[in-house]
Amino acid sequence: MKVLIACEFSGIVRDAFAKKGHDAWSCDLLPTERAGNHIQGDVRDILDDGWDMMIAHPPCTYLANSGVRWLHERPGRWEKLKEAADFFRTLLNAPIERVRIENPIPHKYAIYLIGRKYDQIIQPWMFGANESKATCLWLKNLLPLKPLITKRPENVRQRIWKLPPSRDRWKERSRTYKEVAKAMAEQWG
Repeated sequence: MKVLIACEFSGIVRDAFAKKGHDAWSCDLLPTERAGNHIQGDVRDILDDGWDMMIAHPPCTYLANSGVRWLHERPGRWEKLKEAADFFRTLLNAPIERVRIENPIPHKYAIYLIGRKYDQIIQPWMFGANESKATCLWLKNLLPLKPLITKRPENVRQRIWKLPPSRDRWKERSRTYKEVAKAMAEQWG
């Protein structure tokens, strides 16, 4: 299967699908952090290239509920929200048979502009990671991911949420957990 991992510089999801024998490619404006099939550029330029599946991680800065207050306090954020929602919809409506888009919990304006709510919320601990980070999935022709663990372990931590400010904090916060990537490759690959 030819799999596009959109908006991924880490290579984590790409490598999980490649390990299962798929022709997996990541695409991002940034170079990849790991050797492997990677297209550095705008993913919109390759959406028509015959992909069987796309796993997408569009930027969440203007869509996430955690930043909704800034829409009312920082000039220009409403226009950035509209641009982010347009990009999200472009990915969701791409001419690809199976699509999965991942983002944090969106605010009500984002849901309205995207045109629909997410299909599933997952947590990394459901797939064996020892962390908590609610992640929403929008699915097109894919079944919801089946959790490996259904009861939250007591020792789960919120490392990502508590990261101190830094220049690269956004990079660390945007990485897909390898346990979740493995589950996607096993269940959807």
